[in-house]
Amino acid sequence: MRSSTIDRRTLLALAVGAGLVAAVVPAVRAEAATTGQLRVDQVGYAPGDTKIAYLMASAAVSGETYTVVDSSGTAVASGTVTTTSRGSWNSAYPDVYPIDFSGVTADGTYHVVTSGAVSATSDTFRIESAASLYSGLVTAGVNFYQNQRDGSDVIAGTLNRKPAHLNDASATVYQTPDFIAGSDGDTGDQIKGNLVPVSGAAPVNVEGGWFDAGDYLKFTFTASYGDDLLYSAARALGSSAPASLTAEAQYGTTWLNKMWNPSTKTLYLQVGIGEGNESTYYGDHDLWRLPQVDDTDSNSMDYYAAEHRPVFEAAAPGAKIDPDVVGRVAAAFAYAAQADEAAGDTSGATTELADATSLYAMANTDPSGSLESALPSAYYPESIWHDAMELGATEIALAQQDMGDSSATYTPYLTQAATWASDYIAGDSGQDTLNLYDVSAMAHADLITAMKNAGDPSGLAVTPADLVANLKAQVAGAAKTSAADIFREGGDYTNFDVDSHTFGFISTEALYQKASGDTEYAAFANEQRDWLLGDNAWGTSFMVGEGTTFPDCMGSQIPNLSGSTNGTGAIDTGAVVNGPNGTDNFSGGLGGLQSGMVKCENDSFTAFTGHGGEYVDDVRSWQSSEPALDMTGSAILAGALQSSLAGGATAGNDFSLAVSPASAPVTAGGSATATVGTAVTSGSAETVSLTATGAPSGVTATLSPASVTSGGTSTLTLSTTTAVAAGSYPITVTGTAASGTHTATYTLTVSGGSSGTPVSYEAEGAALAGGATVTDCAACSGGKKVSDVGGGNGGTVTFAGVTESTAGTYSMTVYYLSVAEAKPATVTVNGVAQSVSFPETSATSYSVVGSATVTVALKAGANTVEFSASGGKSAPDLDRIVV
Repeated sequence: MRSSTIDRRTLLALAVGAGLVAAVVPAVRAEAATTGQLRVDQVGYAPGDTKIAYLMASAAVSGETYTVVDSSGTAVASGTVTTTSRGSWNSAYPDVYPIDFSGVTADGTYHVVTSGAVSATSDTFRIESAASLYSGLVTAGVNFYQNQRDGSDVIAGTLNRKPAHLNDASATVYQTPDFIAGSDGDTGDQIKGNLVPVSGAAPVNVEGGWFDAGDYLKFTFTASYGDDLLYSAARALGSSAPASLTAEAQYGTTWLNKMWNPSTKTLYLQVGIGEGNESTYYGDHDLWRLPQVDDTDSNSMDYYAAEHRPVFEAAAPGAKIDPDVVGRVAAAFAYAAQADEAAGDTSGATTELADATSLYAMANTDPSGSLESALPSAYYPESIWHDAMELGATEIALAQQDMGDSSATYTPYLTQAATWASDYIAGDSGQDTLNLYDVSAMAHADLITAMKNAGDPSGLAVTPADLVANLKAQVAGAAKTSAADIFREGGDYTNFDVDSHTFGFISTEALYQKASGDTEYAAFANEQRDWLLGDNAWGTSFMVGEGTTFPDCMGSQIPNLSGSTNGTGAIDTGAVVNGPNGTDNFSGGLGGLQSGMVKCENDSFTAFTGHGGEYVDDVRSWQSSEPALDMTGSAILAGALQSSLAGGATAGNDFSLAVSPASAPVTAGGSATATVGTAVTSGSAETVSLTATGAPSGVTATLSPASVTSGGTSTLTLSTTTAVAAGSYPITVTGTAASGTHTATYTLTVSGGSSGTPVSYEAEGAALAGGATVTDCAACSGGKKVSDVGGGNGGTVTFAGVTESTAGTYSMTVYYLSVAEAKPATVTVNGVAQSVSFPETSATSYSVVGSATVTVALKAGANTVEFSASGGKSAPDLDRIVV
C-alpha cells in the first residue's frame, strides 16, 4: 500500500522517533580541488537516440574534455565539454554540463571519461536496437510480478518463494470497519473496535493474486490496474510477447475472477488490513516476515494479520459500486476476453466478457463523496473516475468487435466510452497523466481503435481528433517541464510516484505517436527513459537489476529477508521503486528497524539532494524505496509500447542465475551448501547446464542436479579437506543454455587449514554494518570496494575467518582509496584496537588504489579484523586485505 500523503512506514518513524535521515549536502571548501560525478543511462541507448551524459561539477570548468571508450579500451569519440552549465543542482554541484555523444551509433558496450579539472568515469552502457533496449524492461518487470504472487501457485525463482496464505481459500467476509480519523500519522488506518463479520455471508475463496507492494495486502484496485497494464503490453507486442507476460496477465485475471461474484453481484475490495485496533489485534503492517510464516502464526494478536485475513466488500451485494474500481476491473475482464479470443478460446472469452459487462452495469456513475478504492481510502485516494469507465467500456467494445458481435451489441459501449472520454476531457484533463490514478491515455488510444473498427461513426461525444489532441496535451505538458529541468525529467520528484508517472510519459508518447504518426516527442520519451535508468542527479537506475547501480535496500519484505542486500546474487529483478520524493516527506526521519527487518542502508544518495528532491535507498524508506505493482507495471507497458513502435521483437529466451546464500564460512575438512536458483527472464524455459569453477586445491565443488530447466534450482556442495589453505575463495557458478551464459559468484571462507602463503580477503565479502556499502570500483580487486566506513553512520567492515596455523605477529597489507586527504581508521584485531592513518591515494581520482602495511598479532586459527571510525571521522574506502 502507498498513499500520496503518508504511508505504512510512518507508524514506525513516529513510534521510534529516531534515525533522522537529513538532506545533508556536503559543503565544498574554496581551496578544494574540483570534483564531479558523471551520469549516463546505465542500460543504454538506441543507435539513433540523442545521447547525453551529465557532468556534475563542484565548480565551473573550462577546457574539460571527454572521451567515449568501447569495451576493448579504444576511444571511439572525443570532444570538449561545453562551458554552458544547465544550472546548479545543489551547493556541492553548482554546475551541470551536458555531454552530447550522439555520434556514437555502433552496437557495443561503452563508457564515458572526462579529463581536465574533473577526472570522472561513467558507468558502462550499451548501444543496441530500441526493441532490444526496451524489451528488457518487459521481461524484468514480469519477474517482479512473479515474485509478488500469493497463494499456492508461486514461482520459486531466485528469492526462493514458498506458497503462502492458503487460508485465503476460505476467508471470512467482514463489514467495512470504522477508522479513527487522524490516527497513525494522519493515515487514519487504525480500526475502531472489533471487526464484525457480515451476517449470513459464506466464506469466499480469495487465494492467489499479487501482493500490492512491500507488504502482503491484496487490493482489487491495484491488481486490476496491474492486469490492465500486462494485457495491454502483451497485445502491443503481439506474437513477440514473451510467454511469461501472457501467463502473468492470465494469473492476475484468475484472482480477479474470484473477487467478482456475478451471481450475487458482489465485488470484493481487498484482502487483509493494514492496521488493527492496536489493542486486541494487529494488522499486516505491524509484522515483518516472510509470507509463508503467516500460515502457522497462532499469536492471537496476529489473527487478522496472518492466518485469518479478512475480506471486505466494495459494496453490499447488488448495490452500486464506485466507478473508479468498476472500470478498471471490467477492463481487465474485457482484456482477458480479447486475449482468449485471439488464442482461439471463444468459450473462455465469452465467460470473461460476461463478467466484464455484468460488473460494468453495477457502476455508480453518480457518486457522491470520496471514491472508495481501498480501506481506508487514504491508502489509494482517488478523485476522478471518467477515465476508468472510458477504459472499461472501450475494452468491452473491442472484445465484442473481436468476437464478431454486431454493431447493435458494441455500439452502446462505444457510445458510453465516448461520453466518458468527453467528460474526462472537459472536467478532469490536466489534473494527472498516465499512472495508477489516471488511465485516460490507455482508454483514449484504444477508443480510437474501436471507433475505427466501427467505421468512425458520427454522433459520438468525441472524435478521434479530440482524443489525439488530449493525448498530445498530456505529453506536451510533461515535455515542457522536461525542457526546463537540469536532467530533463518531466515529472515531479518532490512528490510521490515520480517513477510511475515518468514511465507513463514514455507510454503516452508511444500511444500518441501511434495514433497520430507524429514523432515530435520521441526524443522526450527517450530522455525520460534515460532519467529513470541512471541519467539523473543520484546516478542510479530506479529498476532493480537494470543498470549498474539500482536499489539494494527496498522497503519490501521478501527481498529484504530472502535476497541480497548488496545488489548481487538473489535480487528482486524488475522491481520499480517510488524514486525521489520531496525532502519534506523525510522530515520525520526513517525511524529504527522494525522487528524482523534485515538492516540495509545505502544512504549516501542524500549527498545529491537538490531542487527539493531526495532519494534514500534504505529498507525503512517507504518514501522512495518501496516497490509496487503499479510502478513496475508502468515500466512493462512503456517497454512494450516503445519496443512495438521500434518494429522489433522482444528478446528471445533468456534466464537469470543466482546463488543463495552468496557466501559461507567453513572449517577445513567440512563442507558448505548453497542453492543455485534460475528464473525465466525472457521467452520460454530452456535447459541450463551448470558448472562451478575456481575451487582451490583441497576443495571439491559439485552441483546436483548438473542441469535444470530455467526456473528450477540446484544444490551447490563445496567439500574441503584438512589440507586446504585458509582464506577466502570466489567460486564461479556458470549456467549455460542455448540463449547464452550467466554467472554468479559464491565466496567460501576456509578457516583452520594450512597456511604459509599470503591470503587475500575481499572487503565486499566481509560483514558490513552501520551504513557501510558495497560500491563499484573498476580499479579494485573484484571490481568492488566498500564505502561509507566510519563517519556519521558508524559504518564497519569485519573480516571473520582470517586464519593462520600458528600464533604470531603478521604483516597485513590493506588496499584502500583515500581521495584528497589522508584518513584515519581504527583497526581492531580480536578485540585489540589501534588507530592507523592511511595516506591520500589521489587528489581527485577514485581510480587509484593504494596500499599500507599494518602489523597485527594473530592467534592460531580464525581471527577477526574490523575497520571502523577513528575519532568520528570517515575511514578510507576498502578494497581488500592480504595477510
